[in-house]
Amino acid sequence: MAALMQRFGGQTYALMRIMTGFLFLWHGSQKLLGFPLPAPDAPAFIIYIAGSIELIGGVLVMFGLFTRWAAFLCSGLMAAAYFMGHAKQGFFPLINKGELAALYCFVFLFISAHGSGIWSVDGARSKSGG
Repeated sequence: MAALMQRFGGQTYALMRIMTGFLFLWHGSQKLLGFPLPAPDAPAFIIYIAGSIELIGGVLVMFGLFTRWAAFLCSGLMAAAYFMGHAKQGFFPLINKGELAALYCFVFLFISAHGSGIWSVDGARSKSGG
């Protein structure tokens, strides 16, 4: 089983990157566009700054374009969200409801360190010499 999973490591990483970006972009879409749910009641800087990073960063990570920079910015945003919005409510993420922010933070940090991988615009550009 381990050999089988190792054989598909590139593909599973690409799927994780794509789905992480896809899921993340909807948080920005909600804040900026009110879709698929109405925008949350939050200060303007959270709506416009965080929403823009979530929407644009999610799209960039999903397509694998400027992946390292986009993922690093998204990771930092989620670290800030955790400490600004959740950590004040208790130490444990289960109690302070910060699990998603913490998980996104570290997944994006991993993507930033690992790069775009296969099935990405960055990968296609590097193969074409661009």
